[in-house]
Amino acid sequence: SVFFFQDPDARRDERVMMPATSSSKAEIRGAWRVPCVPQTRHACGSRHIARRGSRATRVSPRAFLGFFRKHKGTAGSRTGGAKPGDELSPAYGDVGAGKSKGRRAGIVLHPTSLPSAYGAGDLGPSAFAFVDWLHKAGMRAWQVLPLVPPERMFWSPYAGQNANTGNVLLISLEILERDGLLQASELPLPVPSSNQADFEALAASKEPLLSKAAARLTALDPSSEIRREFDDFCSANADWLDSAALFHCLSSSSGLQGLSWWEWPEEVRDRHPSAMRQAERDHESSVLEFKALQFLFNRQWLCLREYANQRGVSIIGDMPIYVGGHSADVWANRELFDLSGEGRSLSVSGVPPDAFSKTGQLWGNPLYDWKAMKKDRYSWWVRRLKRAFELYDETRIDHFRGFAGYWSVDAEEETAMVGKWLAGPGADLFNALEASLGRTKIMAEDLGVITPDVVELREAIGAPGMVVLQFGFDGNPQNPHLPHNHYENCFVYPGTHDNDTTNGWYENVGEEEREFIERYLGYLDGGDVAWTFIKAAMSSVARTAIFTMQDVLSLDNSGRMNLPGTAEGNWAWRMDHGFATKEMDDVAENLKGLSSMYGRAES
Repeated sequence: SVFFFQDPDARRDERVMMPATSSSKAEIRGAWRVPCVPQTRHACGSRHIARRGSRATRVSPRAFLGFFRKHKGTAGSRTGGAKPGDELSPAYGDVGAGKSKGRRAGIVLHPTSLPSAYGAGDLGPSAFAFVDWLHKAGMRAWQVLPLVPPERMFWSPYAGQNANTGNVLLISLEILERDGLLQASELPLPVPSSNQADFEALAASKEPLLSKAAARLTALDPSSEIRREFDDFCSANADWLDSAALFHCLSSSSGLQGLSWWEWPEEVRDRHPSAMRQAERDHESSVLEFKALQFLFNRQWLCLREYANQRGVSIIGDMPIYVGGHSADVWANRELFDLSGEGRSLSVSGVPPDAFSKTGQLWGNPLYDWKAMKKDRYSWWVRRLKRAFELYDETRIDHFRGFAGYWSVDAEEETAMVGKWLAGPGADLFNALEASLGRTKIMAEDLGVITPDVVELREAIGAPGMVVLQFGFDGNPQNPHLPHNHYENCFVYPGTHDNDTTNGWYENVGEEEREFIERYLGYLDGGDVAWTFIKAAMSSVARTAIFTMQDVLSLDNSGRMNLPGTAEGNWAWRMDHGFATKEMDDVAENLKGLSSMYGRAES
């Protein structure tokens, strides 16, 4: 049964992490060169609400919506059926060390932020070195931002042309050379180390080499192993890959480049069968290259994911609830969105005004037609989640509250001030997902103004929510982000990729708030508040504690990843040094010590 996760009422540990291997250090260092086979999905449980008459009764199966596990035994099973007054076994009083609660800790770091020789991080040697470092540090989760191809103006990973495709700029040139698709002499010269990625320069130097590798792949004998893998990939993923490839090629073609798809000629805009056949013929070679690069991304990513699983590290992906308007997702499925006859959005996404924004936030994504989606039992969402769990062990869904109720703004509005709340699909969507996918693992991003129905939905499906320590110290003892209000089935962060670094945040808080932090926590390292908060998160009852790499490295706001509400200057931060240093060894030792102290280390 589907969604999710570590049931807060479960009595038994339901961890899904694979045990670390016993490889030697030499094997670990060289493991990235070994071809990988994707691992199978993992399962875990959840809770739901059953109705008994008119009274809601909470039950706690380790699964979702209707899937119960009957517990064997009774409360008196330890007595072995002894009668009152009978002598019990000497082992009766041995309660042991207690059962594990599945506590863990991890790091959020997007692959582009890894150190690399070519200007931005990728899926090559540094990614495998990072997994080794996570294992050394006792970290058992790696959270990434969306892996979709970013838009090319501001390079945001939260805006892409297809929700199922991968960012091919993450493909490792070293691994392509290992696989015989590039020659060593063709690799570019390393660029100087920097803490800022230059994505435009990266694309200019890397894309010609990716095209060359794709051409060599498609020219291979059909009986060769990697070519057979490619053909199988295309067949297995045709439901999204074919439309994504054609959309990409049309968007880049002469006469259409720079136009939104609803501005294309009618026969292409409306996907007339004859026009689609002609477009496929016209762009045959480009479509094949697109598919080849998606295969190479998929192959390298799954190899990295398997290695992480073998080292006891779970990969947590990130999925925005909405997709871009100019995307294959909307173009190929326009009947599932709130669009005009020409394909223009009638209503768009956003959030209403609040304490942080007097005009709200106007995101501009087309809204779903949930009534149309319901008619085929949400098959578009089934396909989207199926793809997500092919890539990740767990998936965070951004703006989870939109499944309960969402803010709808007329597409003609210039701000989000004028809009209306509409009901989301609620549990009906998750029932359909459960029926098609079985049990999977999602995490609900439930920050911001959260109404009771959002909490009820999250709890009904057993998905963990989020708490952020930086949000907690406003003096209100009921603030849900304060540690004494945390709950087990959640993720705790000192700060996220959308926040200031913790040290940068502390520089800007007032004296009264600083005094409250010190009184509340009982300790404060004023020179490095990041590690004060890391320790506080480690000690939380939350099952999962996640830290940004910037906080782990004690950086100020020069390391901030994203400032919501701004377009420029985001997403570029990256590490300017590798993991084989004394500094990183010391950081790993500190993390492992805290992880062990607070029961988050691997047992």
